[in-house]
Amino acid sequence: MVNQHSNHSECKAKIRSVQDTLDILGGKWKISIIGCLSFGKKRFMELQREVEGIGAKMLSKELRDLEINELVNRTVYNTKPVTVEYELTDYGKTLQDIIMAMTKWGENHRKRIIRKTTELSLTE
Repeated sequence: MVNQHSNHSECKAKIRSVQDTLDILGGKWKISIIGCLSFGKKRFMELQREVEGIGAKMLSKELRDLEINELVNRTVYNTKPVTVEYELTDYGKTLQDIIMAMTKWGENHRKRIIRKTTELSLTE
């Protein structure tokens, strides 16, 4: 007989871990920013162009959050004007497998939904 208490505790611990991950990566922009930085260092304006729809104030806030959580490094170069580059830390790079898995799942889901929608419209 399986101990229901240990199953409940294990389930709660897993849910807490998933929630911790979502607390760090949640929201509209963080995963896109991390995905963008997985291709290498980027300057602020490059990130703003590549992460479609994000404003400067929001990008700044999200980058600060990612930096606080040790996922992104911010390097300021003593140039005129000052140059600032962002890159994933080694710790931030540990998220790449998760993001790739989400990308693959999303691609497959989109194909599935499009196929289903196409099939439904053909039967109407």
